[in-house]
Parts: sequence; structure tokens; C-alpha cells
Amino acid sequence: MNSFRFHNPTKLIFGRHGVEQLGAQVAPYGTSILLVYGGGSIRKSGLYDKVMEQLKGIGAAVQELSGVEPNPRLTTVKRGIELCREHNVTFILAVGGGSVIDAAKAVAVGVPYEGDVWDFCMHRAEIQEALPLGTILTLSATGSEMNGNSVITNWEEKQKRSFGSIHAYPQFSILDPELTFTVPANQTANGAVDIMSHVFEQYFSLTTNTPLQERFCESILRTVVENAPVAIKEPQNYEARENLMLCGTYALNGGMISVGMQNDWASHGIEHEISAIYDIAHGAGLSIVFPNWMRYVYKERVDRFVQYAERVWGIEREDRSDEDMAIAGIEATRAFFTSIGAPATLKDVGIGAESLDRMAEEAVRFGPIGSFKKLDKQDVKAILESCL
Repeated sequence: MNSFRFHNPTKLIFGRHGVEQLGAQVAPYGTSILLVYGGGSIRKSGLYDKVMEQLKGIGAAVQELSGVEPNPRLTTVKRGIELCREHNVTFILAVGGGSVIDAAKAVAVGVPYEGDVWDFCMHRAEIQEALPLGTILTLSATGSEMNGNSVITNWEEKQKRSFGSIHAYPQFSILDPELTFTVPANQTANGAVDIMSHVFEQYFSLTTNTPLQERFCESILRTVVENAPVAIKEPQNYEARENLMLCGTYALNGGMISVGMQNDWASHGIEHEISAIYDIAHGAGLSIVFPNWMRYVYKERVDRFVQYAERVWGIEREDRSDEDMAIAGIEATRAFFTSIGAPATLKDVGIGAESLDRMAEEAVRFGPIGSFKKLDKQDVKAILESCL
């Protein structure tokens, strides 16, 4: 394995009734708060009222940035930055899923920066500081509640870009599995795909002598496979929801499951180009891309795909060759995604071949992507064509 440093500063508050601790967690950061949330589901569920009760209990003055999009947009982020500056906000609270949290992070790093916050996404500037933020998670998917990453869409330019910084880690995150009871089946499925995809990006690595990290990854994958169908069938099954929630957080919380391993992230880069143009759910896009990426690259390290087939899917060797085992594991991945209702092709989400060249070109704007297999524009286009 490679040398590494690991540090995660986020305090995790996991379990029932965590919102009751909100006031105490926010109080040290002042009383001028920006509350960030999405389309209003937190109002329907009653969570909004619980949050406001906690904030009023510490005498907070609350500004609201609502309507954050599923693929959060730069225009929304800039609106939040202006709110913070106008009202001298001292703390940002994100209540929602990964998109809401990502938007809050972008606001947090944008407030003290004199330039355009998009500079961070385009690698034109380095993040030096940020407003402190906390989160209340309502969707198990991205791990944004315990990492420093954010993905933002510049809708006018049809670009989706990311940044990562130690300054963007939440100070605390409240994770109550009951808050995910009302998540619809399709969003639960997309979240499960997202969690597994985060693990894939770390697990399919060329780094050797990483048995502990590999088993960390495999245990998360198996736990998602066991619990996602239950959560979809029984939305209020607390045990299934808490397992999915913890899997989502551990899958992408600063690299804990893959310390010392080289990561890939090509499939995320490809999916970002799809949703930048077509605004589809991130998990849905990953469900389409990842099995096709697997088929394109598996020969780079057949042994890892054989191990994946055996340990995650329980596929027995019998008379299969290594290549047959690898393909069987990939097919099992596709079958599972389909079984929980996730899409398999671009056609399934109404996308044709009209933008393949643009997407392939944008995916490699900063150079070849991936590390398991370096992908150039032609490689990306070939994968996209197989997604049709």
C-alpha cells in the first residue's frame, strides 16, 4: 500500500432524535444562521419546524436559502453567498441530502473569497478558508455529510464540476435514520447506487497489498446489497435505513476505507457530463455508466474483478475462467441495479447520441481521467456509446 495521511474533523451524531441536539451544536458558532434546504419536503415532514424550534431556542436570526436543485446550481450558490454577506452570517446549516449539503459547502467557501466561487471548481484558485457549517442528513447517498467534497452545476454553460477541501468539512452532522423514512423508492435506489459507486471508485485500484481496505469496501457493498431492497420494500424499516445511512457516510468520508490506495473516479467524471446536460439524478447516471466502465476496463486487473465476484456476489468458480468470473460479477452488478429499479441505459432516461462528443470532450477537459485505466476522449466516448 502507499503512504498516507488521514484526518476527518466532522463530529457524527447518529441515531434517533438527533435533531434535539442541534441547538447545542450550533450555539458555539454564533446566532446568525443561513438555513439551506431543497424543495420543501422538510416542511411537509415536520423537520423544518423542529429545526426552527432548536434555532430559536438559542436566539438565532435565520436566513433561508431554499429550493436547492437535485444537481445544485451555481446561481443558487451565488444567491446564498450574497445572503451570508448581507446578513453577516456566522454559520451555515444544511438540511437535506447531498445536493443541499454540496450547495452549502460552496456557499461556505465562497463567502470569504473575493473572486468567483466557480474558480474553485475550475481549478483557478485554491480554497483558503470557509464559514463553518453543519448538516442534518435526510438521504443516504453521497457521504457529503462527512467529507470536504462538493459538486456544482453551471447550468448556463452545461458544466458540472467539483472541488474538495479540508475547509469544507462539516463541523458536525446529525444522522437520524428516521428522517429517511419518507424518501421515495426511486431516490432510495439511486442513493444505494451512489453509495456502491463511491466504493467502486476506491476498490477497483491498481495498488497492491491492501487486504484490510479491500474488505472494508466489500463489507459496505454487501451491506448495501442486503439492505437496499428491504428499505425500498419497507420504507420505515429502521434497521435497513440505519445500515444504508452508515454505509453512505463510510463510503466517502475522506478516504477512510481506502487509505493508501490509488482511487479512480473516472465513472463519476463521465456521469457528471451526462447530468450537466440532461439534469438526471446522479445515482441514475452512475447506474448506467458503472457496469459499462467495468466491462471496458476489467482486463487491467482481472484478479480484482474475480475477487469482487466471489466476495461481494458469492459467485462460485465451478468451471469458469478468470475472465468469465469477472464478467459474471459485472453482470451481477447490472442485475442488482435493475432489480432495485435503477436505469440500465441512456435510452431508459430519454437520452440519445446527440451529445456524446461534447460529453467525452468535457470529461477530459483537464486531461485523461481515471487511474485504474487512463481514459482519453475516445475511451470515454466508447463507454458512453456502450451506455446507449
